[in-house]
Amino acid sequence: MSLINELDALNLETPAKKQVVAMLQTLLDQSKKDAAELYAKELKIQALILELAMLRRMRFGAKSEILSQLQQDLFEEACDADIAAIEAEVEQLNTPPRPPQPPQPPRSRAGRQPLPLHLPRIDIRHEPESCNCSQCGRDLVLIREDITEQLDVEPAKFSVIRNIRPQYACKPCETITAATIPPAVIDGGMATVGLLTWIMVCKYVDHLPLYRLEQIAARDQVILAQSTLADWVGRVGVALQPVVDRLIYHLVQGNMLHADETPVAQLEPGRGKTRKAYLWAYRSNDLEQGARIIVFDYQSGRSGEHARNFLGSWQGHLLVDDYGGYKALFSHQRTVALPCVELGCWAHARRKFFDLHSANNSPMALEVLQRIGVLYGIEDEGKDMGIDARKLLRAEQSQPALTALHSWLEQTRTQTANGGGSAKALDYTLKRWPSLVHYAGTGHLPIDNNPVENCIRPIAIGKKNWLFTGSERAGKRAANIQTLFGTAKLNGLDPYAWLKDTLTKLPTWPNSRLDELLPLSPEFIESLKQNTK
Repeated sequence: MSLINELDALNLETPAKKQVVAMLQTLLDQSKKDAAELYAKELKIQALILELAMLRRMRFGAKSEILSQLQQDLFEEACDADIAAIEAEVEQLNTPPRPPQPPQPPRSRAGRQPLPLHLPRIDIRHEPESCNCSQCGRDLVLIREDITEQLDVEPAKFSVIRNIRPQYACKPCETITAATIPPAVIDGGMATVGLLTWIMVCKYVDHLPLYRLEQIAARDQVILAQSTLADWVGRVGVALQPVVDRLIYHLVQGNMLHADETPVAQLEPGRGKTRKAYLWAYRSNDLEQGARIIVFDYQSGRSGEHARNFLGSWQGHLLVDDYGGYKALFSHQRTVALPCVELGCWAHARRKFFDLHSANNSPMALEVLQRIGVLYGIEDEGKDMGIDARKLLRAEQSQPALTALHSWLEQTRTQTANGGGSAKALDYTLKRWPSLVHYAGTGHLPIDNNPVENCIRPIAIGKKNWLFTGSERAGKRAANIQTLFGTAKLNGLDPYAWLKDTLTKLPTWPNSRLDELLPLSPEFIESLKQNTK
C-alpha cells in the first residue's frame, strides 16, 4: 500500500490532509529524480573507469603489449593529461560538493637536472666593467665564481677542406716531389669522410630521405643533388660489404639465433606501383658470452627458402614464431646430419590470451596471463645470473610451473567449445608446447623472441618516412647498413663515431685485420685479437 493510500485511513482534516499529500508527492518526485541521477552517475563512473584502465594499460602496461617507446613518446603527455582528467571526473562524481577552499601555495618543483658530463664545456667569462670598487675605488678581490650552464647545439654546418700539396722540384735531377694523396672510400670525390658519415646516419638511423638532406644543404647555399647523394650512398654500401660479411660469419658461429621478418614495399620500375618484399632479421643470443650481432637480409619474398639459403648448413637452436616458412629448417629431411632445434616464443603465445582478455575480459585468459607472468618473473630474477645458476633456477621454479600450466591448459581445452577465440588460443599454445618449454631445461636459451623484434621496430618506424625501397639492390644495401648500425647500437657504440673511423681506415686496412673494424664491443674485439695471435 502506498503512503498516499495509507493517509486515507487516517482521520485527518481535509486541509491538513491535502498539505501532507502535497509534501509526500514532492518527496516521492525528488526521490525518483535523485535515483535517476544516481543511476546516471553510476553508468558514467563505470565508463570512466573502463577508459581509465585502458589508458593506464597503454601508458604503464607491460612493454611487450604497449606501443613502442618511440611511438609512445608522441602521445605520452596527452595520455598523462587524459588519465589525470578522468581521475578528476571520477573523484567529482564520487565526492559531494565541498565549500570552496582557500588557494594552496604553489608546490615547489624539482630542481633542473644537470647537463650531461660528457659534453664539452665552453667557458665564457663575464667580467665587470671595472676591477675597482665603485664606492671607494679600491681593487676588487675575487671571492667565488657563480657558474650557470646552458645547453647549446650547432646544426649541420658545411665547410670546405683544402688539401694543399706543395710541389718540390730538383733541378739537377729534373724531378718533382709531392706528398701522396691519402686513399679514400670514393677516389676523387668531393665528399669527406665526415660528410659521407653524416649522410649515412641521417638516412639509415634518423630515417631522413635524401631529398630532405638536399633541402638541409640548400639552407646553407650548398648544392647537393639527390643523384649525387644516391651515388655516394651506393659507393659507401659497396665499400662496407666486407664488414657485413664478417658480421654474418661471426653470427653463425653461435649455437642459438633469433629470427623474424617484416614486410617492406619495393618499387616496381615502369609501373609506378610497389610490391611486397621482406626484411629478414637474425640476432645473436644475449644469454651467452659472445658478440651482440643483428643481421638484416633483404629478400623479394617471404618463402622459407630465403631463411634456408641464409643459414645454409648452420645447426643450432632457432627461436621463431609459428610461420610455416621456418618448418623445413626443423625437418629431419635436411641434407645436414642434424636439423635445427625449434624454440617457441612465449611472447607470441601470451599475446593470444592478451588479445582474448582485452576483447571480453575472459577469466580463462586472465588465469593464463597470470601463470605466464610467473614464468617471466623467474626470468627477471635470473637475468643477471650465470648460465649454470640460471639453469638451476629454472629447474627448481620454471619447470614445475610449466608442468602445472600444461595440465591446466589440457583440462581447460576439454571444456572449451571448438572454433572460438579461446579454443584457438589454447590450441596455439598446446600445439607448440615442446618448443615452448625447451628453454626451461637449459640456462642459456631465451624465453621469447623479443630481442629480435626490438631490433626490427626502428625499421618499422622508419618505413613511415621512406615509404618504399627503389629496387632490390637498394633494399639489400639498406639491409647491410642497418646491420652495421643495428649492431653498433647493441654494443653501445655511437654510429657516427664508429662509421667515420671505419671509413677513414677502410681503404688501406688489411683484410686479415678486418675484425678490428667491426661495430662490436671493445672487449670482444680484444678477444678476437688474442685469438688471432
